[in-house]
Amino acid sequence: MYDMGMCEDIVNIDVSDAVIRQMQERSRSKRPKMSYLLMDMLQMEFPDAHFQVVLDKGTLDAILTDEEEGTLAKVDKMFAEISRVLQVGGRYLCVSLAQAHVLKKAVKYFSHEGWVVRVHQVAGSRDNQQFVLPVFVYVMTKFRKIPGSAPQILEICPEEQDKPMRVESAEQLVAAVKDRQYYALLCSQLSKTPCGEQVSLDLCNKESGRPRYTLHVVDSPSMKPSRDNHFAIFIIPQGRETEWLFGTEEGRRQLATSAGFGRLVTVALHREQHYEGMAGIQAELSGKVMELAPPGLPARQQVPFLSVGGDIGVRTVRHCDTSPLSGEYVVEDVKGDGTCYFRRLVFLRNRNVVQSEARLLAPTPLPGQKKRRKDKRKPTPAEPSADIDKSYLCCEHHKAMVAGLCLLGGSDPLPGDNAGSGRLCGGLPLFVHDYFLQAHVAVVEIDPSMLEVATRWFGFSQGDRMRVHVSDGLDYVAKLAAEAQAQYDAIMFDVDSKDLTVGMSCPPPAFVEKPFLQKVKTILKPEGVFVLNLVCRDAQLKESVLATLREVFPLLYTRHIEGEVNEILFCQPSPEGRRDPRELGARARTLERALRQPGRPWDSSYVLADMLQAVKIL
Repeated sequence: MYDMGMCEDIVNIDVSDAVIRQMQERSRSKRPKMSYLLMDMLQMEFPDAHFQVVLDKGTLDAILTDEEEGTLAKVDKMFAEISRVLQVGGRYLCVSLAQAHVLKKAVKYFSHEGWVVRVHQVAGSRDNQQFVLPVFVYVMTKFRKIPGSAPQILEICPEEQDKPMRVESAEQLVAAVKDRQYYALLCSQLSKTPCGEQVSLDLCNKESGRPRYTLHVVDSPSMKPSRDNHFAIFIIPQGRETEWLFGTEEGRRQLATSAGFGRLVTVALHREQHYEGMAGIQAELSGKVMELAPPGLPARQQVPFLSVGGDIGVRTVRHCDTSPLSGEYVVEDVKGDGTCYFRRLVFLRNRNVVQSEARLLAPTPLPGQKKRRKDKRKPTPAEPSADIDKSYLCCEHHKAMVAGLCLLGGSDPLPGDNAGSGRLCGGLPLFVHDYFLQAHVAVVEIDPSMLEVATRWFGFSQGDRMRVHVSDGLDYVAKLAAEAQAQYDAIMFDVDSKDLTVGMSCPPPAFVEKPFLQKVKTILKPEGVFVLNLVCRDAQLKESVLATLREVFPLLYTRHIEGEVNEILFCQPSPEGRRDPRELGARARTLERALRQPGRPWDSSYVLADMLQAVKIL
């Protein structure tokens, strides 16, 4: 500071006489106005309010090595002396590695005294870094302590040039520092060795503190290195982060291999944030992602930014609200491959899972209407931009569930009565209603908010053949079983569980307990079929569910969805209806011919018979 001309009136103290003599000798000719005094900081001889700044470079870290009573008492005495010799408005600057117990003690003491507390992270160099952990400076600004004054002011400044961010508590401040320490350790490890497992981290918005980017670091050790294939960044288009290729470890591994880079960092964009195109993202991330560069990256190597189609995709939030049952949710339109757009429902408690999805039809010009080269009118957030394509089934398990209806007995491939419990906004109820023209569909939905969302945003409407019952599916089935028997040709369950502690996310455990399954069997016709979407990661629990289903339903088919945890179970009340796989294929083809009628749209991207090729009988 003296040599830079910042300040000449600097007083240095130390308890070591040898150190004081050594420093006096070193500075006598170069820094004549700087003084060195033999003094104990726990009992300083300066008068009150003597200094504007007290600078501590590592002293607090050296003293506060543990949290024993004697150590804490010594630190309290040190802080009291610093407070005494500082003027009001003066600052205590403490250079520290910010171990949690050190930071907590400093923050607790000075915030309680009414001081403003700010923690700065010192910017370091990737090429020349003395410490693996980052260095921090605590800046404590002294104010007069006034009883009943404003609440404590705590701030963190992550990097040298950033604006400070306000935090609410000492715990939040310590957590923010821990995040930066963890990130520094992670960068250090990634710069030395390839990562065996994929590493994920969030980069947050500096203003709001909310996640802005989610990064996954994927290494491909088998990739033969060359000068140009060490490192690349892949920007996932908005709205496509839940797709298998981008949203699963195996998918990202396949993406990294096909991209041909030794290390690929995938970047997912969050819906609450605004982005200025690919160039803006590249400018924003180019410095940060270099901290994740692999070992052996050549100096001044240009790192490519990749994406699908070269852009960042399109995501438009149409509606957001909070449901008492489902929590916060959003309805958004996203651009898929080519010119297709999709409307999605996402519950924000599990923001990486699409709850329901519908494909949007492109607007059709009226007869005689000229197609304008550009239509600058944008749809308002309150209105859908296009109609819903009711021929579209978004999930492989929905296609398999529809194909399973070919198990129904009789010569007529189209069932008459169908009951469903689960995702009202999904395309399954609409598909059954629009393509099984003799079917009377009863949909059970526990959340009344979802009925409103489905009606307003997903093209759902009730009529003579489609009725919605806002009820718990358990209560509804129990009520039907008590009133009458054998009402339905088909019953379909696609019900997600709100309890994330159970190893089964679909359906909730109560839906596969034996007493309830017996009620399902009661309202199912003897030649009918009960279709269940089972998503269970707990192998022991899954075996228990299958055993219970076999006890209630003598005939049980299973169809595992490739690449997913989903397993579709087709359950029938009588073993006499058993059909071999070849017959199932023929019946599925007959069903598809009955569904594909002239003048009605059809999704030709799949064949119903293919959905049953992997069916097994348990």
